[in-house]
Amino acid sequence: MIIALASPHVAPTLDEGLDKIKRLLSEASAQGAQIVCFPEAFLPGLRGQDFEVFPFDRTQQERSLQAVAQWARKHRVATILGIEKHTEAGRQIAAYVIDAQGQIQGYQTKNQLDPSEDRFYVPGNSRRLFEIDGVKFGVAICHEGWRYPETVRWAAVRGAKIVFHPQHTGSERESVRLTQWGAAGGPYYEKAMMMRSIENTIYFASVNYALRFQESATSLIAPSGKCQAYLPYGQEGVLVQQINVEEATGLLATRYAPERYQEFRSE
Repeated sequence: MIIALASPHVAPTLDEGLDKIKRLLSEASAQGAQIVCFPEAFLPGLRGQDFEVFPFDRTQQERSLQAVAQWARKHRVATILGIEKHTEAGRQIAAYVIDAQGQIQGYQTKNQLDPSEDRFYVPGNSRRLFEIDGVKFGVAICHEGWRYPETVRWAAVRGAKIVFHPQHTGSERESVRLTQWGAAGGPYYEKAMMMRSIENTIYFASVNYALRFQESATSLIAPSGKCQAYLPYGQEGVLVQQINVEEATGLLATRYAPERYQEFRSE
């Protein structure tokens, strides 16, 4: 399977955000990608960060989904769209999966919120597996993949060959400037990517915004835990890579034995 990880700059308006999606989706398709993934809550942008988030209501949510579904169908490429989902309970962070026929397969919500997100969003409460061209995959969104490894293992033990990880990590105004992927003195995020892969023996595809001060690169990690490829920090673009599905055996995930975790009780 050929996958693509799209890393756009923050979009100041809905129209500019949609234009970026259209362009990067087209570029991914031109390079033979079968599925392309966008960052966390790209429309309208992740709230609580150091940039303005444009107005985004249920009507704009539906407009966005319809537009992206149309482009997915036109370019014949499945799409994972990071978008804000409006519910009766409040806003959720979600990743919608749209197949190459433009049909929405469903969505994965962010169920483990970062504490700083509690004032903006409500968590989801379910997980699901997806399948495109015979390849099963899961989605774990940002904080879930960094701090809650079980969100990735959930998909791996159910046969996922790859877990996509839409995220936002870094700043538009100030932070560290990374120059070396996985550097010992750098933030822990890229090391966490390696762990999510190697502890499950699957591919892990982490997709960040192209931020001025990125704290992790948009990266594809092989089942061995090695970084197969990544985009340069701060550079808008699309990373297109071929994955060898047979290498994603899920061996370590399938050996997970929850029955051995029963709480010990003394007589």
